[in-house]
Amino acid sequence: MACHDGKEVRDVRFMRLGSAGAERPVLFDQGRCYSLESIARDIDAEFWETNGPARAAAARASGALAQVDADGARVGAPIARPSSVICIGMNYAAHAAEAGSAPPAVPIIFHKAPNTVVGPYDDVAIPRASSKTDWEVELGVVIGRRASYLETPEQAAEYIGGFVSVNDLSEREFQLEVSGGQWSKGKSCAGFCPTGPVLVTPDEIRPDDLGLQSWVNGDPRQDSSTSDLIFGVDSIIHHLSQYMVLEPGDLICTGTPEGVAYSGRFPYLRAGDVVEIEIEGLGRQRQVFV
Repeated sequence: MACHDGKEVRDVRFMRLGSAGAERPVLFDQGRCYSLESIARDIDAEFWETNGPARAAAARASGALAQVDADGARVGAPIARPSSVICIGMNYAAHAAEAGSAPPAVPIIFHKAPNTVVGPYDDVAIPRASSKTDWEVELGVVIGRRASYLETPEQAAEYIGGFVSVNDLSEREFQLEVSGGQWSKGKSCAGFCPTGPVLVTPDEIRPDDLGLQSWVNGDPRQDSSTSDLIFGVDSIIHHLSQYMVLEPGDLICTGTPEGVAYSGRFPYLRAGDVVEIEIEGLGRQRQVFV
């Protein structure tokens, strides 16, 4: 996969390229990729704690970053494995309705295992004994500063490192029928959090009105906007900070709109199916299910 394929991304973005477990951080700028290895080990907690985006911008402006040939390189998740992946359930009213639930009065929170974070074009294995593997396009928020007990939602913007596309894959039987009452069992199967292809810093994107879409085998499934979120990004971060400590590099998945298989309108995924998701300004993913 080349660093740029035309319409997927805008101007300056962060990416990670290379084989799984050996990705290298790069800056994507005006159609070219530049290695960040001279200033950052990875796009991880340390990157955010040391003001990585500003250091990367300064190094690029001074000509200190070496250009890299990205043609044919695997695109990994644009963040290293986070310490936590925190997800918000039923955060679009229409999705709650298709699931037979009323819109929640407070955010519904569950966790995905951090090792579910994989590249945006990686194949995903249908879990053993699965008959209800489902897709979910979601806006992901990467935390840039340690956040605990924020005073107001307005403070949340200071704690955002960037935004990413996420496919919050779910196995509905594991999640709801054999869950024991908590959703994570159906959310933490191998490869169940494709992320990327790019990370966009908050100065370049507004998260409150972004189009979200998904397709299965080329057929449209979801088509909505983050303007329909019940709890917006700032509200989510403020709320979470009252109950847990958000660390730099942590990933928050903000919820999915209507149009998933759980609605009963579409079949669940099978081996050979191809899922694509896209969020305005954040690029397009594609997974083959095997």
